[in-house]
Amino acid sequence: MAEHKEHIYKVICRWSGGTGAGYEAYGRTHDMAAPPAKAALKLSSDPAFRGDPALLNPEQLLVMAASSCQLLSFLAVAARKRIDVVDYEDHAEGFMDESMRPVSVQRIVLKPRIVVKGPVEKEAVFKAVHLGHEQCFIANSLRNDVQVEAEVVIRP
Repeated sequence: MAEHKEHIYKVICRWSGGTGAGYEAYGRTHDMAAPPAKAALKLSSDPAFRGDPALLNPEQLLVMAASSCQLLSFLAVAARKRIDVVDYEDHAEGFMDESMRPVSVQRIVLKPRIVVKGPVEKEAVFKAVHLGHEQCFIANSLRNDVQVEAEVVIRP
């Protein structure tokens, strides 16, 4: 019988300021950390919601998480299948329609361009992409639609 493991992901979100002057006046900038990682992020809200456009926002982080998870899941599948992936670049997009209630990121589209080397069939790579998507923890955690529209290039 397999041992059950629960993974806990702790983060720290810090903000200070004042909201007494109303919605238009308070600062949206805040800090996020995830110990024991040393890197921390300074975030804001989307500029559409009075955020700082020079900083990342939570919606971008959601799309980044889906993109990163797809990459890592796909690479694991490809490595197990001995598919030699030599380059992967994803230009992912998240879509949020404010007229939809409740407001949410309704759809994420991942658009990886995958370059593989050696003798391999494109169909085998696409199957690895699909399996990676099925195994992606983030995509499996979201209630919205996460689509993968991969392009595969095979180099001899």
